[in-house]
Amino acid sequence: MGERPHRSEPSSAGRSRDASRTVRVPWRATSVAQIRKALVDDLEARDVSAAVVDEAEIVVSELVSNAIRHARPLADGNLRVHWKVKGGVVEVEVTDGGSESTPRPAPRTIWAPSGRGLRIVRSLAHEWGVTEDRNGSTVWASLGGPSRRRSH
Repeated sequence: MGERPHRSEPSSAGRSRDASRTVRVPWRATSVAQIRKALVDDLEARDVSAAVVDEAEIVVSELVSNAIRHARPLADGNLRVHWKVKGGVVEVEVTDGGSESTPRPAPRTIWAPSGRGLRIVRSLAHEWGVTEDRNGSTVWASLGGPSRRRSH
C-alpha cells in the first residue's frame, strides 16, 4: 500500500538546476499525491520559482488524474512521469497506455462536476500538447516560459 514511486536516475549528476527526472508510478488514484510530492520536492531543491512550482504541481495532478481516469496503463501497469528544468522553464510529461480518443480540453460548462483538467492545464501552460504512438500517448506541458496564456 505505501509503495513509493520508482525513480530513475537524474539525467545529470546531482540535482543541478537544469536536469530531468523520470518516475514510474502505479496506475491508481493514490499515485497522484505521490507524484505531486516527488515533483514539488525536486523542483524546490532546484530553486525553481514558487509560482512555477505551484503551477507544475497543479498540472502534474491534472495530467496524472486524467491518465488514470481516461486511459490505460503502460504494459507494466504503470504511468511514466517525466519532467525537466531548463532556464527556469519546467516541462512535465505524463505517458500512459493510450485511450480510445485523443486528450483535448472539454467544452466550457457551468454545472459539470468534472471535465476541467485540460482546460486548467491549458490556462497555466505557455505551451502544451499530445503525442501518440503505438505504445500509448504522452500529454506534456511547459511552464514558466514566455506567456501565451489565453484570456478567455
